[in-house]
Amino acid sequence: MSTMAVPDVAVAEVDQGFWTRNRKIGAVLLALGVLAAVLFGALATGQQARFTLSETEGGAALEINGTVGAILFGIIAAAAGAALLAGIPKRWFTVVLGVGLVAFVLSFLCWQVSAAPEGRNFMPLVNIVRGTFILALPLIFGALAGVLCERTGVVNVAIEGQLLMGAFSGALFGSISGNVWVGLVAAAIGGAFISLLLAVFAIRYLVDQVVMGIVLNLLAVGVTGFLYERLMQTQAEKYNSAPRFSNWEIPLLKDIPLLGPALFRGNIFLYLGLLLVLVIHIALFRTRWGLRTRSVGEHPTAADTLGVKVLGLRYRNVLMAGMVAGIGGASYTLALYSFTKNMIGGKGFIALAALIFGRWSPTGALLAALFFGFADQLGTYLGAIGSSIPSQFLAMLPYLATILAVAGLVGRVRAPAADGKPYIKG
Repeated sequence: MSTMAVPDVAVAEVDQGFWTRNRKIGAVLLALGVLAAVLFGALATGQQARFTLSETEGGAALEINGTVGAILFGIIAAAAGAALLAGIPKRWFTVVLGVGLVAFVLSFLCWQVSAAPEGRNFMPLVNIVRGTFILALPLIFGALAGVLCERTGVVNVAIEGQLLMGAFSGALFGSISGNVWVGLVAAAIGGAFISLLLAVFAIRYLVDQVVMGIVLNLLAVGVTGFLYERLMQTQAEKYNSAPRFSNWEIPLLKDIPLLGPALFRGNIFLYLGLLLVLVIHIALFRTRWGLRTRSVGEHPTAADTLGVKVLGLRYRNVLMAGMVAGIGGASYTLALYSFTKNMIGGKGFIALAALIFGRWSPTGALLAALFFGFADQLGTYLGAIGSSIPSQFLAMLPYLATILAVAGLVGRVRAPAADGKPYIKG
């Protein structure tokens, strides 16, 4: 009697019973909604929670009684969780989950804003949106660097080092030359330098890519820290006073309510980041280069058989990724701050999480980066209004959001099949 082997895919599709992943998420969301309605509703005050459509307290605003808003949005979150628990069609899962999460956040904000001291019980939405994009910028560039690498089969754990080297190079050469564009080019080269080391050791010498990425992060921390102490700290005026990119206002678009002041009165990094998301998305899914990149990341042997130069394509994409991340690092030192030791502070690893959360897609990475940027900005805002939540917990918000998003919301995701696997041409 012959036996039939059951493929792994078929095993994965076996009915998991009542408690599917979607229903488990629904149960958690239901519990969060009930918690929000009861706890946030009890802690909120009868003051109006004002969400202004400007940068100040004045102007048009959305207002709701704090207690009513906390309870109402908590009930909406619970209803969304109940719908997921009941087993709605999969095509509605993302929408309902999004509604539930937004409602939970709004319930929390109704509590916090209404309980804030008089004169601070408002949330300026323009500032929140602008701050979200500013804080998300290095994550956007870093996640795009990850997309370019991992779609071609090279794991990029060195995003942190590429961002840091870009920030350092931009500050140093921008200061020496007194030219912000020289600093931008230097930042791209600095990030590409870390990528070159990654490419040579991972592609040519077949070193473990994850280990190599960690080593390169430590190398970037060490080199930039040493040079910072020897040059920048002792002669800051000469080596750590790079010029800044000014904000560029786009006529007409800048006057759009809420989004206009936040998005169309920004610096070059904001526009370049959004443009790169669009360009890389189109290139990856609509061009010959994109088809070859995805084929090399999925099945390099088959791509080689069809005439694609696998190793050459990997080298080019990894170097491009370093340049993108380097420019992202420069968004710190050529737009906001002077360089300090290890100033990236783990943002490269959050960018790596955004890459996974965004399912190795440029647009997905953008949305994930904005999610983490919002968590960071929310912590800053709550600290400014004197929230009763301990400041240490507020500082944890972006990292906590990263853990919850990747561990709880992503579910089963599949990286490119050849990601992290060296290719040895036969």
